[in-house]
Amino acid sequence: MSKGLTSRSADYSAWYNELVTKADLAEHSDVRGCMVIKPYGYAIWENMQKVLDQMFKDTGHSNAYFPLFIPKSFFAKEASHVDGFAKECAVVTHYRLKNDGNGGIMVDPDAKLEEELIVRPTSETIIWNTYRGWIQSYRDLPILVNQWANVVRWEMRTRLFLRTSEFLWQEGHTAHATADEAIAETKQMLEVYATFAEDWMAVPVMKGVKSPNERFAGALDTYCIETLMQDGKALQAGTSHFLGQNFAKAFDVKFTNKEGKIEHVWASSWGVSTRLIGALIMAHSDDEGLVLPPKLAPIQVVIVPIFNNEEALANIRTCVDTFMPALKAKGISVKFDDRDTQRPGYKFAEWELKGVPVRLAIGPRDIENGTVEIARRDTKEKYSVSLTNIDKTIEALLDTIQNDIFRKALSFRNEHITPANTYQEFKELLDGKAGFIAAHWDGTSETEEKIKEETKATIRCIPLNNTLEAGVCIYSGKPSTQRVLFARAY
Repeated sequence: MSKGLTSRSADYSAWYNELVTKADLAEHSDVRGCMVIKPYGYAIWENMQKVLDQMFKDTGHSNAYFPLFIPKSFFAKEASHVDGFAKECAVVTHYRLKNDGNGGIMVDPDAKLEEELIVRPTSETIIWNTYRGWIQSYRDLPILVNQWANVVRWEMRTRLFLRTSEFLWQEGHTAHATADEAIAETKQMLEVYATFAEDWMAVPVMKGVKSPNERFAGALDTYCIETLMQDGKALQAGTSHFLGQNFAKAFDVKFTNKEGKIEHVWASSWGVSTRLIGALIMAHSDDEGLVLPPKLAPIQVVIVPIFNNEEALANIRTCVDTFMPALKAKGISVKFDDRDTQRPGYKFAEWELKGVPVRLAIGPRDIENGTVEIARRDTKEKYSVSLTNIDKTIEALLDTIQNDIFRKALSFRNEHITPANTYQEFKELLDGKAGFIAAHWDGTSETEEKIKEETKATIRCIPLNNTLEAGVCIYSGKPSTQRVLFARAY
């Protein structure tokens, strides 16, 4: 099988785009800016969804569903929110088509909506309008709701999984009686995302708070997890927002507290999307294809028989039947690729491209010796092991691979956090080593904007529990109390 991937060093962007399509994860749709997530790519999303959904439920949340369409007037109620999303909104103006008299169809001009509907870019407005009817007393709080949905944010420049006009995500929306409860919720969900990214995706994260310029529209604080890709660019992998009382005031959501006084409700929202698949690809994969962490791989083990006649294949099938059930009993996803239309070399290349963590090759001689050849996708290491207790061997190996992939990504991330003490040094690092650059900033939006305009680098986050140190801003020379993390980003 000829993969023909462009190397990462030659053209990282081309490598990524080719890998997504050739590994059968997704493809561009005929609808401009939208993608088709293919079964193999969607299987990765389902695995992510399954784990996250349980993590949400374990922290007390329940799933609900709210409308795709949001009345335009709802957006006008929270000024900073509408400013943040106005340029990305898709608008529905009519509700009917009709025959144009020439064998075609047209929008019926008589079917204009009285009020335009926005295809949701995010659901704060429709949800807080709904919560007004759910909340009267402190006894109705907290509300801990999550929604799995699609959203639309009209994009002119798109890239599969990373930035498309329509994408899949989850969005949590919670309501609380106090600011402290809402802030605790916001921080708790950031920890959930960080745990998922590191323990399941094997992607190390930097936890922090966004600068005011990078904050979610309508939030008082945005907490985030930032990841680093192999090309030295950052990727925002998840956000959790403390919304204060902004949306409660905009939609008049009040409650009677324990003292009998009427107050506005406090809020949080938080979300991750199919962008996580892009992070997974770019954090681990190589020039031969995907490298998937075992915990999220749709197929964790593939078995490839080596045979030259039907009798040999039948004997291999019989052998595989003796140990494959034990693998499945341990919850290991395993595929026996006994296609007789492709040679073993083609299959090896195909499953390597698709990032299956472990490949087993077994032929007549292996059966005689009671062994099987193991190939690790992450290190490309090959060796023979006994078929005795093969289920325990594979189970331990998958854990090892998961941990090794994380350690490799963590080592890369740590090697690419570099301090810069001058603006010249900052710019040289951006164009050379890249990665996260820890630099002093004077805390002003003006300086942040100037740096972004001149270098295309943004403040990715102000790390949580950041070390305080006296310094001067790399751009303005004004006093600074801490370093923040800059990077160019997706």
